[in-house]
Amino acid sequence: MPVRPVVKADAYGHGAVPVARALEGAGADGFCVATMDEALELRAGGVEQPLLVLYPAPAAWAAEAARSRIAVTAGDPVLLRELLEAAATTLTPSHPLDVELEIETGLGRGGFADTGAVDAASRIAAAPGCRLRGLWTHLQAIEDPEGTSVQVDRFEAVVEAIVAAGIDLPPRHAAASAALLVDGVAAYDGVRPGLAVYGLAPDELAGAGIASAISDSLRPVMSLIARPVRVAELPAGWGISYGPTFRTSRPSRIATLPLGYGDGWSRQLSNRAAAIVRGHRVPLVGNVAMDAVMADVTDVPGPPVSVGDEFVLLGRDGDERISAAELAQERTTNSWEVVTGMARRLPRVYHASAGPVGLRTLTERRT
Repeated sequence: MPVRPVVKADAYGHGAVPVARALEGAGADGFCVATMDEALELRAGGVEQPLLVLYPAPAAWAAEAARSRIAVTAGDPVLLRELLEAAATTLTPSHPLDVELEIETGLGRGGFADTGAVDAASRIAAAPGCRLRGLWTHLQAIEDPEGTSVQVDRFEAVVEAIVAAGIDLPPRHAAASAALLVDGVAAYDGVRPGLAVYGLAPDELAGAGIASAISDSLRPVMSLIARPVRVAELPAGWGISYGPTFRTSRPSRIATLPLGYGDGWSRQLSNRAAAIVRGHRVPLVGNVAMDAVMADVTDVPGPPVSVGDEFVLLGRDGDERISAAELAQERTTNSWEVVTGMARRLPRVYHASAGPVGLRTLTERRT
């Protein structure tokens, strides 16, 4: 069964090109992204496997998508008409544009339903310069078996109607991460895992009573690590960061870590998050600044914490762990937003079992 991992949003904050190339080497059959820019970035980075853009692309991109072997999604009648008109004037059967049809089954976000889907499929199949290459839908709440069953039934009804209209049935896909981690959800002709590729269980599965087993089998890919740019002894009553919303209640040793909301470390975590240093949790104090957070390291055992120490803000150190789900809970959001929010200016260092194998910064990418 084809597996096409989702690497949109910079591979969920992990780095789209390095991640896609690693997955391609591991046998991935293709990739899904959200925008044409993301697909073109992968092509420019040397990714060769099939690509699918999950949201409708402007008609002006039709020729470039065909040249670059990028499949696009049809999910709106006006945009589909514009796409087919552009394809008719710029494309030929020898270099066709692959179009996949999104089916609206209950997510309420995009796609064609009922007779509209049959009409759209017919128009794509008959259009010069285009090929109908897939039918797909997106499931709204896997933890709700009854609702999921309704969506699957709607999808099946549209598929049957398209076949009855005499249209050759293209590959179908519906299962993303959550569907792959529970039993009984139709996989069809391919799957498109997202969050689970990065070692994270979808947050909503916690309420389904299976998160523990899933967490034990998944290994998060991302860690966020920093070294202080200053460690200082500050007196009692000293304000920390803008505001201030925190003042030392005693003489304190405060370490400044060079990352902040400009790097995706949300200001909502002000006075609510922790870091791990030498295997011990320490509180992050004061308001998160654009480029800095401060850790109170007064109580860390042993020699005083220095600029040579390493702090873990996401990940594991010794017996302590800070997970994306924990940070999401503190921010009243989800794990997807935590990892996708990691800004591009944060250097990415890629590791294999033998050690570091790649680096990506704003100015350089080495593999």
